[in-house]
Amino acid sequence: MRGMTNYSDMKDGDGDTLGRSRPLSLSQLFWAFTWLSLQGFGGVLSVVQRELVDKRRWLTREEFVEEWAVAQVLPGANVVNLSLMVGDRYFGWRGGLVALAGLLTFPLVIVMTLALLFAGVSDNPQMQGAMRGMSAVAAGMIAAAGLRLVPSLKKNVLPAPVKYALIALTFVAIALLRIRLIWVLLGLGGLAGLWAYRLLGQRESGQGPGQGRGKGPGQGQGPGGGTP
Repeated sequence: MRGMTNYSDMKDGDGDTLGRSRPLSLSQLFWAFTWLSLQGFGGVLSVVQRELVDKRRWLTREEFVEEWAVAQVLPGANVVNLSLMVGDRYFGWRGGLVALAGLLTFPLVIVMTLALLFAGVSDNPQMQGAMRGMSAVAAGMIAAAGLRLVPSLKKNVLPAPVKYALIALTFVAIALLRIRLIWVLLGLGGLAGLWAYRLLGQRESGQGPGQGRGKGPGQGQGPGGGTP
């Protein structure tokens, strides 16, 4: 998996190394995830994608999609799983714990404080309306983040019609049919994973579609098996 790649020699802001950078210290990792978590009202997918991919360039879009998919499958909150993987990528287990601490410490304090304050006004109609308005904005942010990740599918091994069919089926299963996420992941996710695994195996063995085509004159073997 790409998450196991060693990036210890990379330096923050070095655009010549895979067009990406890396956190320079554990403290920078901590504050990066702290700032990320403080922006995540109603969901952090769009914020994580902007901070880690677009702004800091600690992950490429393809790597983000792959690791987010793994975070979805693993038990627990998606962004918590992702923080552990990103921290471990650069600093090992210490980085995973520091990223997790940055993600949870300040939000925990804020949530506990707001819970005490909100308890007295939770039945207020104006407050309930404000909460509904914030949820609508959060849903729009999540949808926008998903659309921005679509271009990363160009490098996916699955054929384009299959990719977009899987996207449509996933939407129908979750949004319309209300099927539980775990069954969608096991069903469609497992099918897509097995299909991609098979295609990658064919590509590595030289048996994939288009292998061996397009050779110009003189590039194949001549009569008798020798090279002309």
